[in-house]
Amino acid sequence: MKIATVSFKTHLVHGFKIFYREAGDLQKPAVLLLHGFPTSSHMFRNLIPQLADDYHVVAPDLPGFGFSDAPAHDVFQYTFENVAKVMGDFSEQIGLGKFAVYIFDYGAPTGLRMALRFPDRISALISQNGNAYLEGLSTGWAPVQAYWENPTHENREALRKLQTLETTRWQYYHGVTNPEERIAPEAIALDQALLDRPQSGEIQLDLIGDYKSNVELYPKFQEFFREYQPPTLAVWGKNDPFFLPAGAEAYRRDNPSAKVVFYDTGHFALETHASEIGAEIQTFLAANLKR
Repeated sequence: MKIATVSFKTHLVHGFKIFYREAGDLQKPAVLLLHGFPTSSHMFRNLIPQLADDYHVVAPDLPGFGFSDAPAHDVFQYTFENVAKVMGDFSEQIGLGKFAVYIFDYGAPTGLRMALRFPDRISALISQNGNAYLEGLSTGWAPVQAYWENPTHENREALRKLQTLETTRWQYYHGVTNPEERIAPEAIALDQALLDRPQSGEIQLDLIGDYKSNVELYPKFQEFFREYQPPTLAVWGKNDPFFLPAGAEAYRRDNPSAKVVFYDTGHFALETHASEIGAEIQTFLAANLKR
């Protein structure tokens, strides 16, 4: 079996170092993989080799995550608009023209904001628990929504528990059968090590506070789906405590040709079903992208 060569690179975007993983032939169709909270491009370690023979695969770390620069929140304003601006400029500067985009968790509003900026460049959309509909938000968002509506110091401080080891492990384990046998411990350890950096606490509180702006953009995202009808695949961990299966089904409301596939797992579906999801993506891309 051929093993794909993955390169580990950095690129400066307006002085901001973006770390990314890259594999495959640069002349082949591009696939951009966007991670979420609290992880990094490390979450794609098992997917990239499955796609690299046929596609040019790029998986960056978002600003403030992974091995990209993470300046303190009084140096860089951590809003999703700013994160998407950096990632959009990154995609332009490394030469991505048209590309399929894989969106997960925070990667969803990031990638969909990029789609609003570059609508003609999105060749396909793969949403893995990447929400764009109100019905996809679970009651688990209640403490966050309380902060959105009443951004007091007390409500902000209450959200620090989202950055503890206990919560990180719970996010990985929830909805997974035999999680201690299925979830790679280094994924949890890496995420937590990066969350424990001195500057990370305020960065993450700023972003979760700004997530309200993404919900406000849901109608614009949906308008993009209706107008451009990008080939769409939703691959969804059906036991996700944050983003409900209804959020996956809703893609078909605006794009009736969207395909929705559920897996018996949780939020981080690639940790348990990378082979199955990878095979589904390969079939989807082969049918929708010109090589």
